[in-house]
Amino acid sequence: MPSTSLSGSTVLVTGATAGIGFETARTLAQQGATVLVHGRTAEEAQAAVDALIATTTDITTAQLCALYADFTHLDEVEAMAHRVVETHPHLDVLVNNAGMAAPERHTITADGNEVAFQVNFLAHYLLTCLLEPALTSDPGGRVVNVSSSLHRTGNIQWSDPNRVRRYSRLAAYAQSQLALTVFAADPRVTAVSIHPGICDTALLPLYSHEGAVPAEGAAYVARLCDPAVEIVNGAYYDRDQRVDPAPAAAEHRSVQRLNKLAAQLTGHTA
Repeated sequence: MPSTSLSGSTVLVTGATAGIGFETARTLAQQGATVLVHGRTAEEAQAAVDALIATTTDITTAQLCALYADFTHLDEVEAMAHRVVETHPHLDVLVNNAGMAAPERHTITADGNEVAFQVNFLAHYLLTCLLEPALTSDPGGRVVNVSSSLHRTGNIQWSDPNRVRRYSRLAAYAQSQLALTVFAADPRVTAVSIHPGICDTALLPLYSHEGAVPAEGAAYVARLCDPAVEIVNGAYYDRDQRVDPAPAAAEHRSVQRLNKLAAQLTGHTA
């Protein structure tokens, strides 16, 4: 008998076409939620929805909705956010999961940002800001940022966030994960961040040679989506344990500086 702990809830999962995002969407739908399944293109998002229906017995087509936006284009993120607010004016949970490894070569998007910083953090910042009315339309709305233990190795280059002067793919990735973790402490929407463990996904080479199945990481993410699980705004979890994040993620000044920087880079002031 499937759990119905999320019956009546609506959850948006970014990067839900593969890996932890795909398995998180599956788990949440099995628990009764309506899941907005985000992919980079309309085709990828619809393929993920079709795959979830085909491989899971206890979820229905009515529970899943395909959404798309290429996070390397902020105008697509904005368009998707507007579609969500129109079709789902009340959103219970936003899972900011979409992510990429920074490329070997320094890469700048059409919006003028280092690509990993934009895809992993700025797009999620913009999406969260634009979805704030839907997330706060009723008490209890929350954001779950799927971060990484590598945020501890990162630092935000405030004067050069695009790392034009000195680029390393690991440093760029760690910076994006630190920013996502710091952003969870923003007071406007209740949010947490989580390192779901090392899983066998496209990001595995950044961490190790082998990892757990994505469903294992997804279980930790889905747990934080459950309204029965009490959370503290800004908290950081390593799998199912609440632990202290990197010191920068707990500094009020870091949150303020990051908001100012992100507003400037996305052209959206919250």
